[in-house]
Amino acid sequence: MKIKFWGTRGSTPVPGKDTIIYGGNTTCLEMDLMSGKKIIIDAGTGIRSLGNELESHKVSIDIYLLITHIHWDHIFGFPFFSPIYQSSTKIKVDGYNLCMKGLRYSFDNKMGDGFWPIKFEELSADIQFINKLENGYLEIDGVIIDTIPLHHPQGGLGFRFREGKKTLVFLTDNELDVAEKSFNDYIAFCNEADILIHDSHYTPEEKREHKGWGHSDYQSAIDLALRSNVKKLVLFHHAPERKDSDMIKLTILCQDLIKRKNVDLEIEAAKENSVLVL
Repeated sequence: MKIKFWGTRGSTPVPGKDTIIYGGNTTCLEMDLMSGKKIIIDAGTGIRSLGNELESHKVSIDIYLLITHIHWDHIFGFPFFSPIYQSSTKIKVDGYNLCMKGLRYSFDNKMGDGFWPIKFEELSADIQFINKLENGYLEIDGVIIDTIPLHHPQGGLGFRFREGKKTLVFLTDNELDVAEKSFNDYIAFCNEADILIHDSHYTPEEKREHKGWGHSDYQSAIDLALRSNVKKLVLFHHAPERKDSDMIKLTILCQDLIKRKNVDLEIEAAKENSVLVL
């Protein structure tokens, strides 16, 4: 299993000289399974560059697209995903129960005279909603994918991928509640994961001013990783105002916290175009 980050930012894209290292595009991950099958997670602005990369290989595209939820920063890159304009492209969509509605509305949500020159129905690609995850799990070439509800306004889904003996958990836009039951549910879901990619949008100080906004602070993400016996924690959904210099300091701070606790947990912050291999 190989994972590449095409978008790591939360809320809104922030391109520029201050986000070169960690990236300015919003959520999009590419996952390559051992079988060669490709899964994309979310359609934030990072999916545009991913689409260009896929088309450069000059082969027919047959992929799965999993959507965590339909807030703008997770879907508004979809109209710029160039493979959707090719008749040879096949996309199986699953995830949050309103994901197809969100993808359609990024073209025209009937609130105006249209927000895109092409209608969703006019796209050339074969796009199908398979709706497996709502009622259970999805299996792709031996990889088991199951879900957990996100603690986020209007809801959403987190994903767990199990390929052989390796496990990856992806939980973005997730506010880790102080309620023990809720926290215990996430501990069970993440238990013994090789890699946990988790929302760490806020610092603990910022979080106190944004309770109920649907995002976690880095300390809560670390607590979850430690209590779940996770091997590696990847901080994700970086706040748009967080510059590269801020991200470097925050990452070092988190790593120092782990050193002082004298526990075995690897921590890094997600960087656009970086790759993880399991």
